[in-house]
Amino acid sequence: MTPEPESEQYASVLPLRAAPAGNLERVPPHDLEAEQAVVGALMLAPEVTAHVAAAMDPADHYRPAHETIHRAILDLHCRGQAADPITLGHHLDHAGVLGKVGGRPYLHTLVQAVPSTANAEYYAGIVHQLARRRRSIEAGTRIVQAGMSPDATDDDLREALALGAETIPATWAEPIPLNVQPKLPPFPTQALPRWLADYVAAVAEETQTPPDMAGALALSVLSAASGGRAVVQVRGRWREPTNLFVVVALGPANRKSSVFAAMTRPLYEAEKSLVEGANLTIVEAEVTARMAREAAEKAAAQAAKAEGPERDNLIAEAIGLAQVAETLTVPASPRLLADDATPEVITTLLAEQGGRLAVMSAEGGIFDIIAGRYSGIPNLEVFLKGHAGDRLRVDRRSREEFIEAPALTMGLAVQPSVLEEIGKNRGFDGRGLLARFLYCLPESLVGRRRINPDQVPPAVAATYERNVYALTLRLADWTDPLVIQLTPEVDRALIAYEERLEPQLRAKGGRLGHIDKWAGKLVGATARIAGLLHLAAHIDGGHHEPITEATLSAAIEIADYFTAHALTVFDLMGADTSLARARVLLTALEHNGWESITRRDLFAKLSRSEFPTVAELEPAIALLEEHGYLRTDTPPRTGKRGRPPAPRYVIHPNVREPKA
Repeated sequence: MTPEPESEQYASVLPLRAAPAGNLERVPPHDLEAEQAVVGALMLAPEVTAHVAAAMDPADHYRPAHETIHRAILDLHCRGQAADPITLGHHLDHAGVLGKVGGRPYLHTLVQAVPSTANAEYYAGIVHQLARRRRSIEAGTRIVQAGMSPDATDDDLREALALGAETIPATWAEPIPLNVQPKLPPFPTQALPRWLADYVAAVAEETQTPPDMAGALALSVLSAASGGRAVVQVRGRWREPTNLFVVVALGPANRKSSVFAAMTRPLYEAEKSLVEGANLTIVEAEVTARMAREAAEKAAAQAAKAEGPERDNLIAEAIGLAQVAETLTVPASPRLLADDATPEVITTLLAEQGGRLAVMSAEGGIFDIIAGRYSGIPNLEVFLKGHAGDRLRVDRRSREEFIEAPALTMGLAVQPSVLEEIGKNRGFDGRGLLARFLYCLPESLVGRRRINPDQVPPAVAATYERNVYALTLRLADWTDPLVIQLTPEVDRALIAYEERLEPQLRAKGGRLGHIDKWAGKLVGATARIAGLLHLAAHIDGGHHEPITEATLSAAIEIADYFTAHALTVFDLMGADTSLARARVLLTALEHNGWESITRRDLFAKLSRSEFPTVAELEPAIALLEEHGYLRTDTPPRTGKRGRPPAPRYVIHPNVREPKA
C-alpha cells in the first residue's frame, strides 16, 4: 500500500486521558483496505456507484486522499465520463491535487486493491460504520472537554451536545413517492452546428415550446435529407446508415403542428423541386415506353397475319421490340415524406424512391396502423428492416418489390398516453420496434408560456431552409452512398464510449439492464447522430472529410440525453420490473409494520411468484432505499473469516404507521 500523509482531521482532539508512557498513540478506528477497495471498485465498475452511495458518503473516508479521489470519480460519473486511472489522473491533475493523493501510481494501486467489485457495497458499509465510530469519539471528546473546561460557555456545551446527537441519525426525511419521475435533462441544443442550434432555439422561443421538440425534429430532418444516401464507416464491416427513428411525447396544446411545419418546410420545398425537375424526364419516359409498347403490339399483329418465311422474321422482330418495351420503365415522381400510410404503401414508396423515405407526423396514428388498424394484422417488417438497412424483398400475388438497402426515417410527436399504450403491445417490444426509437419526454410549457414572444429572425430561418434544401438536393441523385469515415482518434473515443456503456447493460445491477434491447443499439445510434452532425457542419463542402472528435463528443452528449429520457419512457411503458416489484415490496412493508428485518427473513415472507430469487429482490430494495423508504444497516464483521453478517433493513416510520 502506498504510504499517505497522516490526516490532520483529528489533530485538534485531545485524548480523554494521557496514554501510558511508551505506548503508541491511539489511532481512530479505520480500515484503509476497505477504503481502497471502495474507491478502486468505483473505478472498475461504475454500476456499483448507486449501491456505494446508499451505504456511505465520501466524507466517511479516514484518508483525505481517498475522499478527494472518491469525489473526483463521482464528478466524472455525473458528466458521463469514464473514471479509469488514466482519465481520473488527468482530472485530478487538472484540479491541481494529483500529487496530494499519491500520484498516478497510487490510482493503479487502488484498482489492484479490489478483491471483488461485487462486494463494493459491503466495503462501503465498513467504511461508514467506522466513520460513525470516529465521529462518536470526536463528539464524546468534545463533550468531555467542554464539561471539564472552566472557560466553556453554555453555547459551547450546547454545540458539543448537538455534535454528539448528529453522529447517529435519528430522523428520517419524507420518502419520495415511487411514481415521481426524475427531472429530465433539456435537449443539448449547443451540441448542434451553430446554424441549426440558432434555428432550434428561435423556433422554440417563437412557439413557446421546449427546445426538445424542435431539436429532436431537427435530427429527423437531417435524417430525411441524407438517409439512404450516406453511411458512417465505423470499423471493419460495421457501417451505420444515417436514418433515425425519433419520437417526442408531449401533451395536447403544445403546438406540435406549428413546430412540425417550421422544421419540415424545407423538405417539402426540396421535394417540390425534385418533382419539377423530374416531370420532363417522367413525361419523356412515359412517351418512350408507350411508343415502344405500341411498336411491339403492331409488330406482333403483323407477324400474326404473315405467312411463309416472312412470318418467322416478323415474329423475331416483334419479340425484340417487346423485350425492349419491357426494359423501359417510367420513374416514379420523387417523394421524401409520408404521413398517414400503411406499411404496404410505405414499402412501395421505399422501392420507388430508391430506398429512401421519411414518415413525419405530429400525431401517433402510425402506431395504430402498424398494429393493424386496417388489415387486422400487425406488419412491422418494413419498419424493422427500414431502420437497420437490411435487404427487403416482398413477394405477393399482386406485387413483387425488392429494396437492397432501405433507409426509413421516422419523426413523430405523440401524446405520452400513446407511449403507454404501445408499451402494452408485446409484438412491438418482442420484435424490437420500440428499441429502434430515440425518445424524448420534454416538460410542457403550457401555463408558463410568454405572450407575444420574439419571432424567428428572418436571417436565421433563411439559413436553415437554404442549408436543409441544399443538403437534400445534393444527396438526392447519389446511388452509391457517401461513406463518412472516422479518424483513428475518433474511433478510440467511440471505443471508450462503448466500454463505458457495456457494464451498464448487465441484467443484474446495470443501469440500463432492463432496457438492454434499446441500449444495445445506442452506440450505433450515436454513430448515426455523429454522421448527421458531420453532414450538417459541412453543408458548403468538405463532407468527404472524416468525423472529428468534437463532432463525436457532441453526438455522445445527445445520446446521453436520449438515454436519460429513454429510462423514463420505458418506465412509463412498464419495462422496468424493478419499479413494479418495489411497489409490491412497499405494500408488504406497510402491511407487516416491521421496524427492521433481515434480507433472509424478508425474502421468506414474500411471494415466490413476485420474487423467485434474492436477485429479483435486490433491485427493488435498492429502489426503495433510493426513495428513502428504508435504510441498509450492515453489522460490522466480528471475525476475518466466514461470511459477512447479513444486512438488516431499517424501515421508515411512515411505512410502519397504519393507513387510514
